[in-house]
Amino acid sequence: VKAQNSVFNPSTVGIGGKAGRISFAVNVGRVENLYKTSKRGRAHHRRPQAQIDLHGCTQEEALDKLGVSLRTWVDTAMHGSYPWVIPAVIVCGGGNQILSETVETWIKQTKNVANAPKGSVLLR
Repeated sequence: VKAQNSVFNPSTVGIGGKAGRISFAVNVGRVENLYKTSKRGRAHHRRPQAQIDLHGCTQEEALDKLGVSLRTWVDTAMHGSYPWVIPAVIVCGGGNQILSETVETWIKQTKNVANAPKGSVLLR
């Protein structure tokens, strides 16, 4: 049995993990209409009316910012017109997946927010 010589390289520690999603396109507003506006034909190619950038935030900071933004976004949607739903973009960067998972869980647990169909919200 040959002994293998390996050299520890600290710069590779933590590399190779799964990257998180860069952004989430969501619909925000009246709960009863969130999924009606998620149908591709009705919500296709809308520009986001709201955006938040969570780059560099901790999980706690991101959740605080999302909570504050949610109140503003829902208010904007309810002061708009039928179906009282606006498109929004949540940017969390492409680093590790911790922040992306936090945002994804927040979307699932928040009643006034739903994932927008792919391609329905223009991200640029």
